[in-house]
Amino acid sequence: MTVDRKDFPSPDLAGVEYWVSMCGFVENLGFKVIPRVLTEPTFLPGLELGPNCIYVDFQRLRYPGDLLHEAGHLAVTTSEQRAAIGSDALVLPWPTDGEEIAAVLWSFAAARYLNIPLDVVFHADGYKQDSTWLIAQFERGEYIGLPFLQWAGLCFDPVQAEKQQALAFPVMQRWVRT
Repeated sequence: MTVDRKDFPSPDLAGVEYWVSMCGFVENLGFKVIPRVLTEPTFLPGLELGPNCIYVDFQRLRYPGDLLHEAGHLAVTTSEQRAAIGSDALVLPWPTDGEEIAAVLWSFAAARYLNIPLDVVFHADGYKQDSTWLIAQFERGEYIGLPFLQWAGLCFDPVQAEKQQALAFPVMQRWVRT
């Protein structure tokens, strides 16, 4: 997706700087990032999830780093559920509490992988104003949601990584749940 700075009325200039790399990463995972005017309010301003895609309303987008959190929702959801997002076929509740927590941790791993400052994704107005706390937990290696990501086959905790002769989280073995 090609965008110009004028497309972003967002006050978060740091997030805008990383938009192209975030979009490229998300699209390489197989999720489309689609510009669209969103007429209804959305949970995260300017972003809405659809079947295997994220709709972006640049006029409403406040925090570009929220793209990684929304991509995290797609990534930790089963392929059947991903294809049903936005339709009556979606099994509710969605996302589950486990998927919500996993999407937060997934977005941390993605930010690390892309070398994006954590405060771009975990901005002060997000995560129920617990962004500073979340960043502190992650920087200490306290990964809330890691059991879910490991159960979903996306990464290994240190014990399993050693057994598998692989790198431990925040390195991901796979980015998208099947």
